[in-house]
Amino acid sequence: MLITCTPPAVVNGPDPGLMAALGAWTWLGLDPTEIPLAHLLLAHPPGRTDRDTSTAIETRMRCIATSLGGPATAQERLPDLGARLLIVRPTTVLLRFDGTRYGVRLPVRPSWSEHVRRNGQALITIGLAPLSRSAGLTDVDAYLNVTLACGRLLFGVVHPA
Repeated sequence: MLITCTPPAVVNGPDPGLMAALGAWTWLGLDPTEIPLAHLLLAHPPGRTDRDTSTAIETRMRCIATSLGGPATAQERLPDLGARLLIVRPTTVLLRFDGTRYGVRLPVRPSWSEHVRRNGQALITIGLAPLSRSAGLTDVDAYLNVTLACGRLLFGVVHPA
């Protein structure tokens, strides 16, 4: 669900249709040093028309990445993308993008939002390849393994506003 979060004059980011189409998954995991870390994955669903080629989907997701402040590849230094998460309720978080007056409402578990609030950050991962919005844990794990191996994931750190 899209939520208006900035004045209407700002309109050079991703359009509302793209943001509404995004799939989002959140979970608590571990960072490379075994410290608990909140994760957020954004991915575009598979195409429904001939215009939704893998190249078009990657271009759209790069637009999303740019509007989040430019996440990096796995080989680059992990960038700080700033305060982009508004914890509305323990089960609802709003993700804010640059260049658009809309944000994406993310349903989350209370333990996820509490971890983000307590630790002040989450790792956001942008998938450049499509993933069905109905993908379960096994599918998400397989997606992450394949897209990481192919260099089709972008990463950054986001914080609560």
